[in-house]
Amino acid sequence: MRADPIPLSNALLTTASTASCLPFRENRFLQWICVAAAAAFLLAAFRPDTVFDWALENTLVFILVPIMVLAYRKLPLSDLSYLLILMYLCVHEWGAHYKYSDVPLGEWMKGWLHTQRNHYDRVAHFSFGLLLSYPFQEVFMRSARITGMWRYYLPVEATLAFSAIYEMLEAASASVLSPQRLEEFVGMQGDVWDSQEDMLMAGLGSIVAMICVYQFRKRRARASALRELEYAGHAKTVK
Repeated sequence: MRADPIPLSNALLTTASTASCLPFRENRFLQWICVAAAAAFLLAAFRPDTVFDWALENTLVFILVPIMVLAYRKLPLSDLSYLLILMYLCVHEWGAHYKYSDVPLGEWMKGWLHTQRNHYDRVAHFSFGLLLSYPFQEVFMRSARITGMWRYYLPVEATLAFSAIYEMLEAASASVLSPQRLEEFVGMQGDVWDSQEDMLMAGLGSIVAMICVYQFRKRRARASALRELEYAGHAKTVK
């Protein structure tokens, strides 16, 4: 008896242009992504610096993850998008575990940047734009069927919009739940322009991501065109 072929997403890393609606039980790659995400979440939840701050930092995670699960059948993303989402989740959970202002990487960066401020939150916001712009782009391509330069412009706008919404929600939540520790929770560390600079870093990360995606697609299209010309020349020679 001939064995069934291996689904594409189990053999190759699918992208926005190659992803298909594969049932979750058959999508081995996504299953491993879920296992890794659960592991990152549980590690971050193990003895965090402050349980209250960790829970508050993960409020959106508690909301968005179930939404992604429910939306999988109608709007499944590519393997690459899920991998990028996992990478950002790891960055975020590390920050949530250490309350962002005390992350070891940020402490190491103090000497490199000659500053007394822990800049890990800047790294996280830049990572938000860098890692999630491609999933944003894929959502726009699949749900709104956008094409042309709009698919590079809208992810940047979405990144900036979500960053602004997050900053407002973060400040509002902290002021209601823990008003006496508002500045500490939002991670200002004495910087009155903290929110604006966080949004700037997210926007820069998104721009870098979209430039990289554009250049990659441009080179791939050029390589495909060259292969077609070579094939056409070869076919003409054979005739």
